Amino acid sequence: MRDKTHNDFIERWAELVKTNPEWKKHQTEFINAQYEKFYNFIQELSKTKEGQKKLIELYNITNKKAHPELLNKLQ
Repeated sequence: MRDKTHNDFIERWAELVKTNPEWKKHQTEFINAQYEKFYNFIQELSKTKEGQKKLIELYNITNKKAHPELLNKLQ
């Protein structure tokens, strides 16, 4: 079932790309919006001490001197 569904999706996507010159613009806007939302989330998270600790943990930051913006708020 998955193979047929996947193949159908690939065929529909290929047809869309061939027939719609605007597809790339829409795809780029969508991806850029995702990055912007992520960046805004990280900015908000880094405003709190707990958020900064979580970022250090999530990104496994061991060289905190390389990230003075986090260190300043943790001290």
